[in-house]
Amino acid sequence: MQESFYKVKSVRLFIQLSRPLFLLFAIMLYIMGVGIARYLSGQVNWLTLFLGLLWSLLIMLGFQYLSEYFYQTTANDDQKWWKTQFSGSSGAIGPGKLSRQVALWAGLTCITISASLTVLMFQKKELSIASIVVLGLIFLGELVYSLPPSRLVTSGYGELIMSIIMVGMIPALAYLLQGREIHRLLIMVSFPMAILYLSMLIALEFPSYASDIKYEKKTLLVSIGWQKGMQLHNLLILSSFVMLGVALVFGLPFRLSWPVIFILPLGIFQIWMMNRIGDGLKPNWNLLILTAISTFSLTTYLLTFSFWTR
Repeated sequence: MQESFYKVKSVRLFIQLSRPLFLLFAIMLYIMGVGIARYLSGQVNWLTLFLGLLWSLLIMLGFQYLSEYFYQTTANDDQKWWKTQFSGSSGAIGPGKLSRQVALWAGLTCITISASLTVLMFQKKELSIASIVVLGLIFLGELVYSLPPSRLVTSGYGELIMSIIMVGMIPALAYLLQGREIHRLLIMVSFPMAILYLSMLIALEFPSYASDIKYEKKTLLVSIGWQKGMQLHNLLILSSFVMLGVALVFGLPFRLSWPVIFILPLGIFQIWMMNRIGDGLKPNWNLLILTAISTFSLTTYLLTFSFWTR
């Protein structure tokens, strides 16, 4: 009975170590990239879709595990899941939990398999010059983000790198692997979504802001301060929706983007909550985090749904 309990606990901790929320975001963004290619060409290469998606998830998991291996655990790491999604560790490594060796070998295994997938895609002639460049940029970005000596995740500006990788590079890779050349539609969608993603990361850092300062954790919010962080958070949300509106003028079809209008009130509600916190009212962190995740997730979903059904 006790052995079964420890097995269940180990599985739960390993899932926690993998940060499934961000894996879900990566899947959604990858499918959005394929959807843009499908919208433009009317075709989908399903084998390439699955190989590219698997490569993306494995490379993210590999560097996530290695990042946890090099992470220095502090006293404020045993917090609720949404308090450690970016600014801290996953909380899955430590005494009575998983060992660092688990993270090390899991990371090396994932990266090794992703390297094998790269060779397989190359042999099957699924890779163009542009897609090879994006593969390299994702790998390099994850490398400098996660591992010493650069380890930008602790620099205070790692959020910018992660926003570029997640919302810029992953949809671009999905799109290019479908045999398409870069199209302005991809840029029109990716750029405002990257800004919205960054606003979500900032919102995720607010609950642990005080403890991050206490334990000298370098996050974007700690680097710029909570007041500027609130202003930047609000500006990013407004800018992302404004950019989607401007994209309509430059050729983004209205039939694709009009569902996003329904998410705008949610974004405004998120700004309203942030302003209330700035005015000194008691924060409802659960609601703020849920709203931030929902704003980004629903916007991504509605755009993806439009590309796949039009």
